[in-house]
Amino acid sequence: MSNSISRRSGGRTARKTARAAPLAEHLRPVKAGMVGGSYSPLSPQGEKKIHNAALEALEFIGLADAPQSGIDSMLDAGAVLDDNGRLRFPRSLVEDALASANRNVTLFGRDQKHDLDLSGNRVHFGTAGAAVHIVDVLNNEYRDSKVKDLFDAACIVNELDNIHFLQRPMVCRDIVDNREMDYNTVYACCAGTTKHVGTSFTEPSFVPDVIEMLHTIAGGEKAWRERPFVSNSNCFVVPPMKFATESCQVMEACIQAGMPILLLSAGQAGATAPAPIAGAIVQAVAECLAGLVYVHSVKPGHPCIFGTWPFVSDLRTGAMSGGSGEQALLTAGCAQMHRFYDLPGGAAAGIADAKMPDMQAGWEQAMSNVMAGLTGLNMVYEAAGMHASLLGFCLESLILGDDLLGQAMRCVRGIEVTEDNVSLDVIKSTCLDGPGHFLGSEQTLSLMQTEYIYPSLADRTSPKEWVEIGKPNLVQKAIEKKENILKNAAKKIDPVIDDKLRSMFNIHLT
Repeated sequence: MSNSISRRSGGRTARKTARAAPLAEHLRPVKAGMVGGSYSPLSPQGEKKIHNAALEALEFIGLADAPQSGIDSMLDAGAVLDDNGRLRFPRSLVEDALASANRNVTLFGRDQKHDLDLSGNRVHFGTAGAAVHIVDVLNNEYRDSKVKDLFDAACIVNELDNIHFLQRPMVCRDIVDNREMDYNTVYACCAGTTKHVGTSFTEPSFVPDVIEMLHTIAGGEKAWRERPFVSNSNCFVVPPMKFATESCQVMEACIQAGMPILLLSAGQAGATAPAPIAGAIVQAVAECLAGLVYVHSVKPGHPCIFGTWPFVSDLRTGAMSGGSGEQALLTAGCAQMHRFYDLPGGAAAGIADAKMPDMQAGWEQAMSNVMAGLTGLNMVYEAAGMHASLLGFCLESLILGDDLLGQAMRCVRGIEVTEDNVSLDVIKSTCLDGPGHFLGSEQTLSLMQTEYIYPSLADRTSPKEWVEIGKPNLVQKAIEKKENILKNAAKKIDPVIDDKLRSMFNIHLT
């Protein structure tokens, strides 16, 4: 009897080991770019009303404060400058820009396996933001974020399957010179990951340094232009309905350098955007349509992302509430308008108002990420790691977010219905000829890893098993995984190129 038990135990252990082994890429139940779009918070009539209201806003209100270079380009394209210095956009001009927009954008990784196809309703989750603090979960406090923290975040993202890109999530507050901060930000991100990177610039004059750095990493300007692996996150507007002059100049420089543009409109409902959710969407759509016209007037067909990023205010205090249900709806509504235009789009989800990775953070991050994915948002920014309504970034939460986003992507994948998986023959044989359950059936065993996704850190043990394995704490498990990743992380820039970069730039990362 004991030998029989031993054999059964050994077989069970072997099966567990086999199931724990990484699946081949083509067999994974979820992967980057799964197609969403099953959820629509707006009715078809609502979509058209928002579209028409945005066009009216552009034609009769317009935007102020464009730089002269932008004014010249947009006037040549057909915009009108009124007596108040506001650029107005005739409906036909906007419709022409929409008709000729680039709808086949790929954001490249330095490693080709990380390329992101933004066509249709393909969904990708990643980081973003400009947090000024790092969340210290061990001491339950916040401290200033540093360039080493940014590098660590990049290294962690590189190892997480369900976080598909790295947009700079925090500011390097230990670098006081803004020019040095801009190029050190790009260096730290590229040193940590070969996934696509997003960054921003403080001033237009700082762009050439970063472009020179990227040419060096890529192996020359031609190689960079063929596969630009860094995009510019550009807050080209100051809501409501004004261009951000310097950011527009940055955008023009990045367009000329071949860098994809995220056209980012980030009004705050009830403060710098209308309080109604629909009104906030109208303003964000109008501003991003103006940005689309701007890009098209500078370089038709240049790759850009329609970045409607309106945020929600807690109207009792005026403070931002990124973890609210209204934020989740706002992001999903914006994503639906991206579908309406069939444009590559991005918006923010996964933000927690919670200060630490606790239950509040879990429900806030899950709610908006799932809704964004189901709506078919191409680029879900700030999807993991972001706390305190964008003020704090947490490396442990980034790791926990990988589990969360895996479950979100499984929801995006949906339910496939085929002759085989309606399972009528299996039900018949099990009930009439078999054991009366499906636990050991060939179908169950063959699908358990391709139909289902299993968390890396989340605990599914029984209370008895949980006690037996030492009552593991989820955050502690995330700390251990973080430390293991960082202990084994290798810099993702060739040592020869790294030496060259250090001779060209004042690199702060030691």
